[in-house]
Amino acid sequence: MNHNLEELETIENAAVSGVDLFGAEMIVAALRAEAVQYIWGYPGGAALPIYDALSKQDHVKHILVRHEQGALHAADGFARATGEVGVALVTSGPGVTNAVTGIATAHFDSIPLVIIAANVPTSVIGEDAFQECDAVGITRPVTKHNFMVREVSELPNVLKKAFYLAKSGRPGPVLVDVPKDVLLNRASFVYPQSVKIRSYSLPKHGHDGQIQKAADALARAKRPYIYVGGGVVLADAADSLKELADLLGFPVTTTLMGLGAFPGTDQHYVGMPGMHGTFEANMAMHNCDVLLALGVRFDDRVIGNPGEFSSRNRTIIHIDIDSSSISKRVKVDIPIVGDLRNVIPQLTSKLKRIATSQDLSHWWNEINAWRARECLAYDNAGEKLRPQFVLERLRQLVDDDTIICSDVGQHQMWVAQYYKFGKPRRWINSGGLGTMGVGLPYGIGAKLGKPESDVIVVTGDGSIQMCIQELSTCMQYGINVKVLCLNNQSLGMVRQQQHVDHRGRYAHSYMESLPDFVKLAEAYGHVGLRVETKIALDEALRTLLETRDRTVFLEVLIDSGERVWPMIRSGTGLTQMLLSESDIDG
Repeated sequence: MNHNLEELETIENAAVSGVDLFGAEMIVAALRAEAVQYIWGYPGGAALPIYDALSKQDHVKHILVRHEQGALHAADGFARATGEVGVALVTSGPGVTNAVTGIATAHFDSIPLVIIAANVPTSVIGEDAFQECDAVGITRPVTKHNFMVREVSELPNVLKKAFYLAKSGRPGPVLVDVPKDVLLNRASFVYPQSVKIRSYSLPKHGHDGQIQKAADALARAKRPYIYVGGGVVLADAADSLKELADLLGFPVTTTLMGLGAFPGTDQHYVGMPGMHGTFEANMAMHNCDVLLALGVRFDDRVIGNPGEFSSRNRTIIHIDIDSSSISKRVKVDIPIVGDLRNVIPQLTSKLKRIATSQDLSHWWNEINAWRARECLAYDNAGEKLRPQFVLERLRQLVDDDTIICSDVGQHQMWVAQYYKFGKPRRWINSGGLGTMGVGLPYGIGAKLGKPESDVIVVTGDGSIQMCIQELSTCMQYGINVKVLCLNNQSLGMVRQQQHVDHRGRYAHSYMESLPDFVKLAEAYGHVGLRVETKIALDEALRTLLETRDRTVFLEVLIDSGERVWPMIRSGTGLTQMLLSESDIDG
């Protein structure tokens, strides 16, 4: 293929006609046309033509990960931090199957990815060829869309559609499956400047009449509440939300995926709702009379038991770009389909015309009474390190532009509760699928996407071992991420649920053969630190933050008995919160 690669230099973002390219070269040309900076991947036989094409140019940088799952998570982290489409490249068979967890993680959280998967030649598809699998069939439930390309001439249009689908509307991962013979065939490369897909229409502005109904309902509300989800972050609508909230003076709650969409230190903010949310956030959700839901899913971890939630007499306004999300779990009174970037300003404009000045003092008095319970208070006496204190101290030492990439577990919830995010896209975590192991590859993707920002991976001793091999990737490419590992010598969240729901039968939740994380970090060529007392914490955190030329792995030893409070048991309602050990029955 090398005799055609110089022709790639002529390909810009506009359409190019009359250039004959091999299929593998078309993929590289399409990546350039889409202004892709990075592609994360792992080579294999079927994908080698693409790797050959990538090696003969330096516009699209390939990052070699140590596992395909890491490739997907890194591309995902890049997309979450930047708002751009993340791109991953995997080979056939186990390459694709190793990537499925990462694809599903992005799918649940509506993250724009394009996954290029090489496959065996078309002539042997369906014959159980070496490293063959049905990539389209396997990934169909966890992608926004997927394609199999049978003819090389189809590649430009398919790739353009893939990027368009991934980013537009409700974002999501799109897989393009390309057999090896298609990669090695030639055709004229014409990359479309735009794409239109029949039956795929994108709502931009909300229905004016519905928005007026919403404005009227909000203006009449005595106990209003603004419920914010990850859709506000994805729509880059945080500034519009702040304007709306300031205008109305209503209390605001943000879900796990919505953290940072509204400043965590704002006077109107009442904390995160749901299973590990604040008492005041959940009580306000339960007792409000008008609920304005922006880019949310009414997830079971947020609203608790849907039957109990729906039994309350409240008016629900739900604004979302995805019509299938509206009234999916909870019946909505005023549905509005549209892009939050446009709909929130539409709603604000109507509310300004109404010029309402509601007296919400009684409602705020109720909320402040719930706040007075201080549900996030913890015992910080003595030299013992509490994870809550560690994260509060970390927040004091960093600025609003610092990006926190979390794994999944107790540490994730402690960050959500105690680290007050000031801006969107600074909190990167797996919400819908709850995937352990995402933290470190998320950090790699986020750091490459936002090199000017400090990127801190908050993880646990269980999660970090899922993708710890990506420390090798950090070393190879000089990616300076900062790892803060809260080590409680157990699978903390599993252990907590066993404590609450299984009478303390800790079946297989204790990690009995943990590595020496300091030595392990050093073995990968990084700086390893360990701390277990308050007096040593600040110096260790400063080393973590001030080291600029190396990855630092800071292990903080904490008690395995530390719990995340509050907590709502699965299947129970928002008012049935466990605020401490004393609330556990039986």
